[in-house]
Amino acid sequence: MAPLLSSFHQQVRGAKSNPQAQGKKAKVKSKKEKKGPREFKQKDLKDVEQFALCDAIRYLRAFEVGREPTVSKYEIHIRLKTKRDGPVIRNMLRFPHSVQTESRICVVCPPGTRHEKEARAAGAVLVGEQEVFDAVKAGKIEFDRCICHPDSLDALNKAGLGRILGPRGLMPSIKTGTVVEDVAARVEMLRGGTVYRERDAVIRLPIGQLAFSPEQLRDNLRATIEQVKKDAASLNDRIVKEIYEVVLSSTNGPGFSLNGEFKSDNSPDTTSLTGL
Repeated sequence: MAPLLSSFHQQVRGAKSNPQAQGKKAKVKSKKEKKGPREFKQKDLKDVEQFALCDAIRYLRAFEVGREPTVSKYEIHIRLKTKRDGPVIRNMLRFPHSVQTESRICVVCPPGTRHEKEARAAGAVLVGEQEVFDAVKAGKIEFDRCICHPDSLDALNKAGLGRILGPRGLMPSIKTGTVVEDVAARVEMLRGGTVYRERDAVIRLPIGQLAFSPEQLRDNLRATIEQVKKDAASLNDRIVKEIYEVVLSSTNGPGFSLNGEFKSDNSPDTTSLTGL
């Protein structure tokens, strides 16, 4: 037993004096310490000043004085109470009042087919296969959205446009709903709708033009919240996502946390919050 105990004590002393062994333990410990909570941390709304929609619009319009009304837009930030892992919400929304002044759509589909004719009739600015590939490779990306017909998906992948369109968020994919059979219907929807995606427990998207009335902004806000709730409900039963806070901002203005009310006692008349 004596040799065994002696050997054991030597190993223990060696580990204490061995800086490499200590370094390994420190690394393991630091990894454990770095592991954060499973849920995204959200601030306590009791400590946050919240505003009625009309009051938030009033202040944001003051920040946007002198700005081009078709360029500056109202934006909504929906903060979610959710876990870090698991699926994220992504979808497409058509507003009651269109936010996009003019959305340029590109459609990748077999040339000479009815899909090409219907896409052009729906208002797509660039349609086809090789024509689209050549324009993108030449750096002429003169469109805001890109969708693809399933019959042209292989040709699109072989063209190797992912490295060009991917970083811009323009590469069509099944997950984002931009690879569709009825390209004409999707063109019409995209021209008056918005694609959104949850990032770090926040969904951010433009919700109105600066010239919108409070009533128009309210309608778009309701449609957005209802759609996000549907998206959350359609996830796996074990995945729970809830809307925790809604923040309204603008292109050049700060964010105002909304309290769910349309007007307050001090809100101005809605007609003074409309137009240029």
